[in-house]
Amino acid sequence: MRYFKLKEFDSPDLPGSGQYMDPVFLQLLDKARAHAQIPFKISSGYRSKAWNKKVGGVNSSAHIKGLAADIVCDNSSDRFTIINALIFVGFTRIGVQKGFIHVDNDMTRISFVLWLYN
Repeated sequence: MRYFKLKEFDSPDLPGSGQYMDPVFLQLLDKARAHAQIPFKISSGYRSKAWNKKVGGVNSSAHIKGLAADIVCDNSSDRFTIINALIFVGFTRIGVQKGFIHVDNDMTRISFVLWLYN
């Protein structure tokens, strides 16, 4: 990867767990970062089941499969740039919250969706 280190994707309770991230997901995310030309700060990547439960994630979360990341974003301009880049490289599952953008490529879930968190 050009723009990320695996440790950025570690579950906070499991050092080194970024290695469990899906390589295809990481390759796409790296391409999106290149396209966006702005930094992507990862707030959540791989999650252990225990950490996922602690943060209120659903039992079938793409994070526990290494297929998701949350990208810190706190302004509309960067939000547009990041979402545009994610779609450009082929991501089809994006969630938007005031402070972050969730992206995953979990093929067991419906594709071509963009949702808002409360």
